[in-house]
Amino acid sequence: MSSSVSVPRLVIAAPSSGSGKTTVATGLMAAFAARGLAVSPHKVGPDYIDPGYHALATGRVGRNLDAYLCGAELVGPLFAHGARGCDIAVVEGVMGLYDGAAGEGELASTAHVAKLLRAPVVLVVDASSQSRSVAALVHGFASWDPEVRVGGVILNKVASDRHEELLREALDSAGVPVLGVLRRVAQVDTPSRHLGLVPVAERRAEAVGAVAAMAAQVSAGCDLDALVGLARGAGVLSCAAWDAAEVLASSPPPPLPVPTLGAAPPDPRFRPEGPRPQTPDGLEAPVVAVAGGSAFTFSYAEHAELLTAAGAVVVPFDPLRDEQLPDGTRGLVIGGGFPEVYASELSANEPLRKAIGEFALSGAPVAAECAGLLYLCRELDGLAMCGVLDASARMSERLTLGYRDAVAVSDSALAVAGTRMRGHEFHRTVVEPGSGAAPAWGVRAPQRRVEGFVQQGVHASYVHTHWAAQPGVARRFVERCGTS
Repeated sequence: MSSSVSVPRLVIAAPSSGSGKTTVATGLMAAFAARGLAVSPHKVGPDYIDPGYHALATGRVGRNLDAYLCGAELVGPLFAHGARGCDIAVVEGVMGLYDGAAGEGELASTAHVAKLLRAPVVLVVDASSQSRSVAALVHGFASWDPEVRVGGVILNKVASDRHEELLREALDSAGVPVLGVLRRVAQVDTPSRHLGLVPVAERRAEAVGAVAAMAAQVSAGCDLDALVGLARGAGVLSCAAWDAAEVLASSPPPPLPVPTLGAAPPDPRFRPEGPRPQTPDGLEAPVVAVAGGSAFTFSYAEHAELLTAAGAVVVPFDPLRDEQLPDGTRGLVIGGGFPEVYASELSANEPLRKAIGEFALSGAPVAAECAGLLYLCRELDGLAMCGVLDASARMSERLTLGYRDAVAVSDSALAVAGTRMRGHEFHRTVVEPGSGAAPAWGVRAPQRRVEGFVQQGVHASYVHTHWAAQPGVARRFVERCGTS
């Protein structure tokens, strides 16, 4: 196992959101890939949507680097894991360069991650409403933290040749080279809605065109050779690459499974019909079904890797299309996404809703986050859902957004009571009641409260967590699936 990382890398940052980071980062990834480079795509923070566009641009899984959810000590190892075998890595930042977790200083900011990765920063500046002032802006960002190396600037939304000339003239004195100039191009725009960009899975053909347009614009307007040269100047990173099997082997074993009081015996319909892979001790590996498709697009790649390393066979399914759970399903994971957009189609798939309800009633382990929580409710915006939880969900005008410091309130298929995890909430929906008789989490901010549901084998909550921070939850979940 290597203890150092020398992959060339760049962090794409901006003074604020809306400056064009996603266009530049995705375009660079695609442009580098078109040159024959193996590109490792990364995103700072908990965002699930941008990595989908990154994956489309590079042909590799987009991975998140979140110093709040996973801890600063895991940023380097997770980066090294994703960048294995790559020629270059591009890391898209979050918000403004120095914006981090609220009240936590630089924690989880793009600047913080850039320092942890010893990576140079390329600042994307929206120049649409300024000329000479751009020099003061760039100088301020480049000099604010001497440990952050701003190695160049890409000017976005430049109006004309004359505008470009004025901007370059002003930046001559700032000491930061201009590595690219981009004009506004309509076809690069990607549609947004209540939680940001529309995910790739919902508009794949259009997304392919948008990524191609980004690559063409970046290739035409940026000095790719200079950007590669800047990436090669990144310092050697001293850390070992994260490995799911190794972290599970070194983490403490979970407590004994929690008995499911009053649960029915396992339903034979959810038992395998054919031979399955075996665990090292010769037992059959349990199948864990993971919801996907257009309605459930939010997941971290490391979750499936941890489940696999823990001995499970991970099988995706699409609640919009599939009428039954995969053969042999012993555990069910329903992550985030947009069930509110697809509520009619999800409701119309009555056979799967019924199958999931019966599966949960059997006492088998079910982990549901945010969209998964809504899907397990009795109804969503008046349309029938799975009915696992005696709760009703609806769309809301209010955006709930932010990191959460959470503690498990009840023993569940994921964790024992008292387990601390950091999470993130991001939704415009409301579930009533917000918690069951056995809540999932207690959170401290923005106010102290309990939320979510633990009943039989079900753990359902609004809080998204990153299992790499607590790999034992994956092993505990797989152990709850059983191996018979």
